[in-house]
Amino acid sequence: MNTKSLRTPLSDKEVLIGENEGDAIILALESSCDETACAIVKNGREVLSNVVASQIKTHMQFGGVVPEVAAREHLEAVNEVIAKALEEANMNPENLTAIASTVGPGLVGSLLVGMNAAKTLSLVYDKPFIGINHLNAHVCANYIDTDLKPPFMALLVSGGHTQIIRINDYSDSEILGETIDDVAGEAFDKVARLLGLPYPGGVYLDKLAEEGNPNTYKFTKAHVGEFDFSFSGLKTAVLQLVKKLSAENPDFNKADVAASFRENITGILADKTLKACEKYGIKQVVLAGGVAANSELRRKIKSFEQKGYKVYIPAMKYCTDNAAMIGACAYFHENVITDVGVEVFSRA
Repeated sequence: MNTKSLRTPLSDKEVLIGENEGDAIILALESSCDETACAIVKNGREVLSNVVASQIKTHMQFGGVVPEVAAREHLEAVNEVIAKALEEANMNPENLTAIASTVGPGLVGSLLVGMNAAKTLSLVYDKPFIGINHLNAHVCANYIDTDLKPPFMALLVSGGHTQIIRINDYSDSEILGETIDDVAGEAFDKVARLLGLPYPGGVYLDKLAEEGNPNTYKFTKAHVGEFDFSFSGLKTAVLQLVKKLSAENPDFNKADVAASFRENITGILADKTLKACEKYGIKQVVLAGGVAANSELRRKIKSFEQKGYKVYIPAMKYCTDNAAMIGACAYFHENVITDVGVEVFSRA
């Protein structure tokens, strides 16, 4: 990676971050949706502390995230998670190299809480501020506790995005394919709701699927672009099946439906990722995003190792939203924001 040159906000001193510039200790904040998180990360790979305050119990009563409620809960939690992260890392703010936070994409009110807290710390302690794109950070979660270096192929699967990304270098990436309608995480949550499962649906569907037979029902696969995805038809097919089964027997085997749905969608994700690796001759594969916590998707991507690929999958705690991935991205990714703004992947 190349050296990043940053400036402190008050004294305007130059701060260099890079592999040849000594240790970089970054305090990072994440508040894009329903988790308030703070982490302290050393050199992009070593997590000194990682504190997450989840709002799942709050939003469970609504069946989904309520933006205004999320923002208020971030306000209540942000100071506490910062203090706890510093304490767990045995770190004084004066010893930090830089302060980072997510600046997008996400819920605007929630993002503002984390970003304003980070920029306040930046000013108080005269440390450079680094704004991070949430999607870049999910990919960078794979740098934590590993020796991963580009190039590699990334399958990014979350509640808002489904993309196959060719990572050429730390700050050089190209989207090869993405969804043309529903993303995978959204499809999991909607099917979970059809089956009467609680929020967050994807987690409960994955657990239920472990009890079912994935070969009970066969769903068709959408014919879209070479590396693109479409899951709206699959979601509709499950809806029709559930209506039919419910009419025949209200106590139908939901586990078989969950397992068959999961088998279809994870198979599509894995097959297209492998096809991209084969086409571009890339032998390293990473899984990223909240849906990377899905047990069957992890198994399918891990099976690439039998074909000679080196596979990286983040620990479960780094799949869902967390601040450690923000700290890793702040270290490795060069195209960061030093003021308010959002840097996103661009499709060629």
